[in-house]
Amino acid sequence: MLYLVFLLLLYALGLVLTAVGSRLAGRCATWCCALFGFPHWVVAGTVVGLCAALPQLLLAFLAAGLSATGLAVGVALAGAVTDLGLALALFLLRRRGQVAFGEFTGKCALLAAAALVLALFVRDGALSYTGTGLLMALFVVFVLHSIGCRYAALTGGAPRLLALPRSADAPQSAAPPAGTGSTGTFPVMSVPNALRNLGGVLGGLALLALGARALLASAGRLAAATGTIQALWAATLISFGFCLPLLAEVLEHPFGTVWKVFSERCRYYPAASLPIQLLNSAILNLTLALPLSSLMYRAGRLPVGAQFRRYDVPLCLVLALVLGVPPLAKKRLYRWQGAVCLALYGLYLGIVLLAPNAGA
Repeated sequence: MLYLVFLLLLYALGLVLTAVGSRLAGRCATWCCALFGFPHWVVAGTVVGLCAALPQLLLAFLAAGLSATGLAVGVALAGAVTDLGLALALFLLRRRGQVAFGEFTGKCALLAAAALVLALFVRDGALSYTGTGLLMALFVVFVLHSIGCRYAALTGGAPRLLALPRSADAPQSAAPPAGTGSTGTFPVMSVPNALRNLGGVLGGLALLALGARALLASAGRLAAATGTIQALWAATLISFGFCLPLLAEVLEHPFGTVWKVFSERCRYYPAASLPIQLLNSAILNLTLALPLSSLMYRAGRLPVGAQFRRYDVPLCLVLALVLGVPPLAKKRLYRWQGAVCLALYGLYLGIVLLAPNAGA
């Protein structure tokens, strides 16, 4: 019993370290890019999106290197499912505002394409090298698309906007278009500022690495101590834990807490762009975390268990279609899309918990 308590405390410590480290590294990295003269639209289209998925990327990379393939694949796929089925679904149910039509639908299409590639190239139980290459190609398309959207938003005319559904208890003031702002207020160029922010990047990455190792150790030992599969912990505790910082922002920090102050001080993307950041995180889980894991895995092709092939990959495709098809047809978003995504996530959790596939 004491051993399980210790493992849960180690898991909690890992979550705190990864959350703090990723926010600190993300904020300081965007500042460093601005100090070095990179345009805001380049920073917003590359660094910001990558920083949103840093915990999943690093944990999947480390897990693949240690041959913990259940955790590596599970963190990426279950992380994408949680970002879309829980955080983005609750955003659609609770919040209002606007998102750029081209960016939202384009990224839903990229997400669906990545899920289709996975469905086609993991049928034999492992991610083929062709599938890895196609996912990396989709990552390049994602980066180019993000840069183009940011450039158009900052220098072009007003984009076509999708109205987010209005909740009954939502504030009456309209929110700015999601994803159309800069990455924040940057410091003036000076040697002390450059060194301070470079130190913040290195310190944040160090905390992130320590947190990822703590999560790997706790999840692996929890699976061994309870006689369960690693995929179960990746789909529940780890993916939900990684989603907590974004979920707190979706719910507008209902408990106040120190995290709200810290996350606001370390904000590296406009608050209104949260739905786009959630999409970015899900896409990067599929198009970057999985290919990196495949390249890091030294024993051949990256194994993708039956649980991931039967549950996670099809659900990613379905969520992408639920989110992306109605805006293409009706040029708006609906609250029922959030309700459907949340119901699908609840069904996914129930199946994973009650009928885990030992082949994972």
